[in-house]
Amino acid sequence: MKATAPLALRRRPLGHTGLKVSEIGFGGWGIGKSMWGQTDDAESMRALFASIDVGINYFDTAFAYGHGHSERLIGRLLRETRADLVVSTKIPPKNMEWPARPTTPLKLAFPPDWIVSCVENSLRNLRLERLPLEQFHVWSDHWLKDPLWGEVSAALSRLRREGKIGFIGASLNNDDPESALALIESGFVDQVQVLFNLFDQRAQDRLFGLCRDKGVGIVVRCPFDEGGLTGDLRADTRFEPQDFRSHYFGGERLVETVERVKALEKAVLGAKAQALAVAALKYPLSFSEVSTVIPGMRRESHVRQNARAADGNYYGPEELATIAKHRWVRDFYN
Repeated sequence: MKATAPLALRRRPLGHTGLKVSEIGFGGWGIGKSMWGQTDDAESMRALFASIDVGINYFDTAFAYGHGHSERLIGRLLRETRADLVVSTKIPPKNMEWPARPTTPLKLAFPPDWIVSCVENSLRNLRLERLPLEQFHVWSDHWLKDPLWGEVSAALSRLRREGKIGFIGASLNNDDPESALALIESGFVDQVQVLFNLFDQRAQDRLFGLCRDKGVGIVVRCPFDEGGLTGDLRADTRFEPQDFRSHYFGGERLVETVERVKALEKAVLGAKAQALAVAALKYPLSFSEVSTVIPGMRRESHVRQNARAADGNYYGPEELATIAKHRWVRDFYN
């Protein structure tokens, strides 16, 4: 299978890295065969190839996505297309604990030897000699004061000098977009990944401004609120038992989500977006601090639909003020 010549998709700077990334990126959690129900690798590969067709050049994955399965699929894409892509992956915490707890010491989450081992594993899975962007898969600012931080930062700096990683970033706790403010202030990271969408708007409170001032790129995840902001869910929607959303939308959560979506649609649908899924992508792209948005895409049709949302016709200040009234802070992951 070969990708055709890529179409034009708008690109933005990834902070001060010098990299230009497509406004829509590829979120690789869903193709990892873990926590999202049944997934077909052939279908996942079609989605990956379609991503290059539409001009996507930013691909986000992690070793934790199916114990490297997502990385290996993206590695196959790289091998078969030889495309020049910006691939970001993540080092899972050794204790496999999400979110990070302030009381967890670095020796349990990110000891230096674990970091080196994970980088080597990801290089093998992706079949790369250099990882363009390596991230902590979870973060707590308390770790900057941990006695082991000097060794941890030295290990990453050494991997950078050796040419095994390019830039360094951090994926922030789902329910705390301010969990890395001190890390950003320190100048150690080039990028952060944060949950931000039409419901959970907290990242704009402090994180966006700080990243802008420090030249740190922002990657937005979960623009669809795990499906809640696609417009496809109904009060009677049911998920496969192995799909984590059977818990995420468990109890009365799904009913409340559907009701809030009905009210939200009145604020976001119109000339700029005739479908909620389009509005969900245009919302984070309305902020200049955001470099790219990475919806999960397991089907070719999803890729093409999402790419069309990145048309440059985003929400202005008055529209954003109206949307702000629909802020809904909650943590369905726990």
